[in-house]
Amino acid sequence: MKKYKSIITSAFLSLFMLITTSCNDFLDKAPDDQLTMEMIFSDKVRTEDWLAGVYSSIPSPMWGYFKDQGYNIMGDDITIPQDWSPYGWANVYAYTTGNWSPISAWNPYYWAELPKRIRAGLIFLEKVRVIPEIDLTEAYVNQMKNEVRFLIAYYYSLMIELYGSIPFTPGVIYTVDAPESELMTSQVPYNQIVDWIDKELLDVSKNLPAVYPSYADWGKATSVMALAIRAKTLLYAASPLFNGNPDLKDWQNAEGEYLFDAEEKPEKWAKAAAAHLDLINAAESAGYKLYYEYNADGSIDPFMSYYNMSLKRFSEGNREIIFGRPENIDLYYWQDHHLPKGIGGNAAMGVTQELVDAFYMKNGEVPILGYNEDGSPIINPESGYVEKGFSSETEFRTTRWPGGGPSNLANKETNMSPVTEEGTFNMYCNREPRFYVSVIYNGAWLGVDNRHVEFLQGGRDTDMTFDSPQNGYNVRKRISLDVFPRERKYVYQPGILYRMADAYLGYAEALNESSSAPTADVYKYVNLIRERAGIPALKEGLSKEEMRAAIQQERRVEFNCEGIRFHDVRRWKLGEKYLGGKLYGMNHDGSEKSDDMNNPKAFYKRTYYKSRTFNKRMYLWPVPQTQIDINPKLKQAPGYQ
Repeated sequence: MKKYKSIITSAFLSLFMLITTSCNDFLDKAPDDQLTMEMIFSDKVRTEDWLAGVYSSIPSPMWGYFKDQGYNIMGDDITIPQDWSPYGWANVYAYTTGNWSPISAWNPYYWAELPKRIRAGLIFLEKVRVIPEIDLTEAYVNQMKNEVRFLIAYYYSLMIELYGSIPFTPGVIYTVDAPESELMTSQVPYNQIVDWIDKELLDVSKNLPAVYPSYADWGKATSVMALAIRAKTLLYAASPLFNGNPDLKDWQNAEGEYLFDAEEKPEKWAKAAAAHLDLINAAESAGYKLYYEYNADGSIDPFMSYYNMSLKRFSEGNREIIFGRPENIDLYYWQDHHLPKGIGGNAAMGVTQELVDAFYMKNGEVPILGYNEDGSPIINPESGYVEKGFSSETEFRTTRWPGGGPSNLANKETNMSPVTEEGTFNMYCNREPRFYVSVIYNGAWLGVDNRHVEFLQGGRDTDMTFDSPQNGYNVRKRISLDVFPRERKYVYQPGILYRMADAYLGYAEALNESSSAPTADVYKYVNLIRERAGIPALKEGLSKEEMRAAIQQERRVEFNCEGIRFHDVRRWKLGEKYLGGKLYGMNHDGSEKSDDMNNPKAFYKRTYYKSRTFNKRMYLWPVPQTQIDINPKLKQAPGYQ
């Protein structure tokens, strides 16, 4: 078979070694026993199958962000027992223990795997053609080409998000007999890649629909998805990790080019703000918006809004989803591992105490300002937060959310439902709605089993093994209250990679950083998120620095357990503050409903249970040593040499 001519350049030696080597036999075999390129791209179904293959490396924001990519565990949202390490979690533990190195095994292996999809996309762009008689019309072919262009740019954005600088020359796919000297290319400056992604996605956005006429096409690339990834890429490029980071200023490629700016460029924030505003305007014009549900009196129901934001389909009116993954083949793993042992869950996946502390009180104030050296909290006196004791009455709020207590306590006429019941530990009382929708704590209502959660030793939802919540919590975020693993009852939910709230908070952040003081639009877009969450608007008169902290706090809460926090901490260069040190929780060994610090059996007391290690080299993924062994032009990321 004739070797195909190159149309687009790839600089990855790994791409050649891993793809052309494995595909040589396939491409060169006679067509009597193998499909040829001519056969594939002369058939509509096979052409569409090839396109589906290009889509196949979009990560799963469910189980993927927990185990494969591991972002939720590598961040400070969720913790799992150390004893899980031998069961496929070694990559996660290597990171959280500071043992991240060029020989670390990371399951997704973006350095080699994403170029495979990029190469497949480039072949598609070259080979696909208009064949009207089999419904490969010019309009359809052009649409598919633009989908592929989006995916290629998206995969590059995922790579630079982790590796920073990569080999990159958009131009050619090398032929199977290309000499090694052509394949051994070096990394290029980070800004060069960002500029290409920026221009490419902006152009693609002009050639894709904002919404497809048929819900069956949901998940395919859209113009709004392209603008979202463009805005996100520019936000990362403007952030401290990549914008004037002194730790990266001396990193050079094989040709002696510096890969990162030595000095911060404030104009990058303005560019990111403009890109987010482009995204918001285009999205809102196409009908994308924050997801809301309302009470009978017309007020926002913040509980149901936040709850169903992550559960409802786009076809069910959830227009908050900008970039979603329709197929979640790993859904039951995700749901099993977050729910209590007593209903058949694997139980040990728990939110961190630090996340519990991050949620606002219902008055919109943060409860905890920081921690003393012994791990005890510094309480915000303006918040009304109470650490000790137990509630004396059931708290009701205006909501239809059924997760706060038995249904017989709800008043359908007044739309008042229980949020916490009498006897709840005060730490969990009077908190904002997102807390209750996100966290399972001891005593929380477990409606599918018609009982309360029992995390005290001797209770139904824990034991002394590592398959129990080590710090006294499970995850409720993004899981339907109807899921019941013991009865194999699971509920579909879309995998959300980017949503409207991210556009709003990204714009607020970039605008604040590019302004001398917070503008009206900065307040507007942060307050839209707080309004949906059911908490008061920000106080007026914040400084730029105070607003920065407020936005970071809002992102921490709004996007909890969605895999976003880890990358936020990285790009803000706050890893030393949040990704290392001691972790605390409730007393796993406790068997008594007590908060007596002197009682070893007391469950309700902050208890140290493990430590984490973070080294500043870990802000970036290292170049895999196997790739450096193949290609001596690659230069290792700082700190890994």
